[in-house]
Amino acid sequence: MREREREGRTLPFVGFSEGERVALANENVSRMATMSADEASHWDILHMGYNVDWVNHFEIYCDDGKHTNMVESFFSRLRNMVQGQHHGVSPNYLHQYANHSAWLEDNRRTDNGTLAHIIVSNAMDAPVSRNWKGYWQRAP
Repeated sequence: MREREREGRTLPFVGFSEGERVALANENVSRMATMSADEASHWDILHMGYNVDWVNHFEIYCDDGKHTNMVESFFSRLRNMVQGQHHGVSPNYLHQYANHSAWLEDNRRTDNGTLAHIIVSNAMDAPVSRNWKGYWQRAP
């Protein structure tokens, strides 16, 4: 699952089905927001609480500025990263790869020097990870 704010952060969620995203949207998206959705029927419930820009991809790709391009482009880059760079990932760690991809997406226009500074600063400020500490020492 993936969510994109226009001119905002990318918020990745990992789930088993697209239908799970309706509950996640209700928990994480302001009622004042305008949602963008495609023709999948599980999005119909969003009309009860949100202003929804709906695009039927069977008929049109973009309708007068209404589209799902941002979320689709993020998912495409995440899928390419998993298949091309990492050659597959464990479902147990998919959320961490998705968060990494979201960070890359949100900072894709930042220059390399600033990115290096952000990475080093964040690494120095972060506590020891319970998930990653000693992962190379585990038995195969």
